[in-house]
Amino acid sequence: MRKTFELTHPRHKPAQALDRVKHQLHKYIKRERRKELPEDVDFWDFDCRIGLDEASAEVAHTAELSKRLDALVEQGATAAYIEILVKPGHREKRPKPPADEAP
Repeated sequence: MRKTFELTHPRHKPAQALDRVKHQLHKYIKRERRKELPEDVDFWDFDCRIGLDEASAEVAHTAELSKRLDALVEQGATAAYIEILVKPGHREKRPKPPADEAP
């Protein structure tokens, strides 16, 4: 999804308009995670970017999208560009901690 969301609406309060945008984002992510996984994929991962426009959008984690939207609204933004691209994710094993050798 690549979209510019309006953060203001003539019939809604600013907080309500912001909540509507957040709801759309969370709904999209949940819908994409429900899709069937291919054989060699462990989970659906997301590449996210957020900013005032496409040129100024910065990379963000999915957990940070709401916080970044709040920060844009505090700066006085009336619109936000959000890009969420789905990609296959592969789990990696954690490295074992080094064994402490006691004398």
